[in-house]
Amino acid sequence: MSTNISPNHHAVEIVEVGPRDGLQNEQAIVSTADKVRLIEKSIDAGSRRIEVASFVNPRRVPQMADADEVCAALPGRDDVTYIGLVMNLRGAERAAETGRNLQLGAVAVSTDQFAMANQGQTSDGSVESAKAIITYAQSRGLSAQCTIGASFGCPFEGEVEQDRVVAMAKSIAAAGPVEIALADTIGVANPAHVEQLVKRVRDAIDPLPVRVHFHNTRGTGLANVWAAVRAGAQTVDTALGGLGGCPFAKGSAGNVSSEDVIYMLERAGISTGMNLDALIAANSWLSGVMNKKLPGLVAIAPAFPQQA
Repeated sequence: MSTNISPNHHAVEIVEVGPRDGLQNEQAIVSTADKVRLIEKSIDAGSRRIEVASFVNPRRVPQMADADEVCAALPGRDDVTYIGLVMNLRGAERAAETGRNLQLGAVAVSTDQFAMANQGQTSDGSVESAKAIITYAQSRGLSAQCTIGASFGCPFEGEVEQDRVVAMAKSIAAAGPVEIALADTIGVANPAHVEQLVKRVRDAIDPLPVRVHFHNTRGTGLANVWAAVRAGAQTVDTALGGLGGCPFAKGSAGNVSSEDVIYMLERAGISTGMNLDALIAANSWLSGVMNKKLPGLVAIAPAFPQQA
């Protein structure tokens, strides 16, 4: 029997980001067919929102050069929301032109130096670009969300003031996204900081939901997920096996592992709608594709509780 120590709500939505954020920092280029298979396995495990590709310059992120081909091969599922990451209006147009009714994922960045490295504009410019993407999506009958990158710290400028992130969230919320995500892009957050910032942003953008995105660079990823959920985050990004990283932030380790997060939340009595056994099987398959052991721990640990 699980010990129910649930925080503020009893269900959390999971966004599987493995096909995009999980693969974009890997040296190995995964085939289009295997990317689609990863998406199919995620759906089979219960994923109903999946970040499938990014529409960015293939010279800068060659792992995402086949975004259009991946989208063309996506399973036709009315119950699954596919997300395409876009950095500018041209990327948004490319995503819309796939005809797959993608949810557009805009990105704003909290500091000027990281914004310049990530998308060639200032922080304020990234906010305006994100708002323009949201407006464009709405004009095409699509939904859009926005992630605030480096919400908890910047690899170039260091600490990021919470007031800055809250102000960005309020400005972006006015454009009408479906949610705003706070991303610990380089894995520097701690649970106390997470709880404070999630609460502040939640209050500032209510009734829009808050999503969170954590990297496990310093081993605090799971603790940060728990703190975020306690503070009212409704959606958590995870990547199968814990793959991932940012091409423009040296040393940023993988995303929090889907299997590890699902195990933690489900054991605490918080429903995710995910099938842990199917995720572990998918982990084994992906390890073979990547030809390496993946960072997540639950998939290689003994099953608990033991099945009779």
